[in-house]
Amino acid sequence: MTPLRPAGAGLGFRRELLPELKIHVPDAIDFFEIAPENWIDMGGAYGRDLRSFTERYPFVCHGLSLSLGGLTPLDDMLLHKTRQLMDAHGIALFTEHLSYCSDDGHLYDLLPIPFTEEAVKYVAARIRRTQDILERRIAIENASFYTAAPIAEMDEAHFIRAVLAEADCDLHLDINNVYVNSVNHRYDPLAFIRAMPTERIVYLHMAGHYNEADDLVVDTHGADVIDPVWALLDETYRIHGVAPTLLERDFNIPPLDVLVHEVEHIAQIQGQHSQAMHQHHEQIVRTS
Repeated sequence: MTPLRPAGAGLGFRRELLPELKIHVPDAIDFFEIAPENWIDMGGAYGRDLRSFTERYPFVCHGLSLSLGGLTPLDDMLLHKTRQLMDAHGIALFTEHLSYCSDDGHLYDLLPIPFTEEAVKYVAARIRRTQDILERRIAIENASFYTAAPIAEMDEAHFIRAVLAEADCDLHLDINNVYVNSVNHRYDPLAFIRAMPTERIVYLHMAGHYNEADDLVVDTHGADVIDPVWALLDETYRIHGVAPTLLERDFNIPPLDVLVHEVEHIAQIQGQHSQAMHQHHEQIVRTS
C-alpha cells in the first residue's frame, strides 16, 4: 500500500471504540494512531477490522517499548515486524518516546535519559539504526518524567534539540507532556515550546492528566484536556504552524460521541490558525 501521511485531527484506534467506529466515523477524525506492539501478528476479526480502516484513513504507529535510551540492545525483531506492519497497512510515520523503559526486562514506566553529550550520541545512534530498519524517518516524543534526569549537562530542551540534530530525525511534540513537566520540574512551558525547532515538528499529542498535588501532575491520558493545555496548543500552532494532532485517551474512555468533542476542539483551533495564515498570505500577495 502507498503510505498515507496524517493531517488534521486524529484519535487513538482503540478496540473499545471499534463497535462505534464501525457504525460511523465522526467527520472531525482525519486519522488514527495505533501502538504497533498491540497489532503485530494480529489476525482474525481484529486484523480484518484494522485493514478496513487503514484502507480508508491514514494511520500513525506510536511505539511503546522500543526503549531508545535503554542499555539493552534494540529489539531488532520488533522493528522488523513493525516495518512489515507499516508496509502492509500503508503507514508512513513511526514515533517513539525519548526515554527508556527496559533493563533486562520491561520496567513499565518511561524513565528520563541523562541529559549529557554522551547520551546524545548514544541515543542518536539507536535512532539512526531504527530508521535504517524501518526504512523511514521517525519522530521522537518528548516524554513526561517524575524524577530529575540522573545527570544533567544541559536542560531538557537543549537535550532534545541535540538528539534531533545528531540523529537527523523529527520531533513528535506532546503538549500535555510539556505542561506536566513544567509543573513537576518548575519551568516555563511556553519557553520550552518556543525552544523546539519548527522544521523538525511533524506530529503533536494532546491528552489529559491527574493532579496528584499542587506540585505533582501525573500524565494519565485518562481525563479531559484542561484549559492551560488547550492554550499551549494554540500557542504552539501560532509559533510553529499547524501539524497533525492526536487526542490520546487510554482509560476512563467515554462514548465516542462524547470523546469526539475534544477532537473537534483540536480541529477548530487548527482551522483558526490555518485561516489566519491564509489571510496573512493573501495580504502579502496584495501588497507585493
